[in-house]
Amino acid sequence: MKWNTVRENYPSQWLLVEAMAAHSEGGQRVLEELAVIDTFPDSIAAWRRYMKLHHEAANREFYILHTDREQLDIAERVWLGVRLAESHSAS
Repeated sequence: MKWNTVRENYPSQWLLVEAMAAHSEGGQRVLEELAVIDTFPDSIAAWRRYMKLHHEAANREFYILHTDREQLDIAERVWLGVRLAESHSAS
């Protein structure tokens, strides 16, 4: 679903959505097609569900959005991490 269709179908609501098709452009994430996962009474409830789903499927692209936003303005964030290796000493 396109964002304008999502807004028409879910007016003034907090949503957890999954980006089904998206790309990066000029430091922004452009969401082309969205699937609505669920609606929520507030952002806190949406965040709780996001955390659960992200833990179960970290490779999927989820977003918490409110449909009062006419345009999506999602800055792309690059995550840098350090992978720690366990050190085993020979005894």
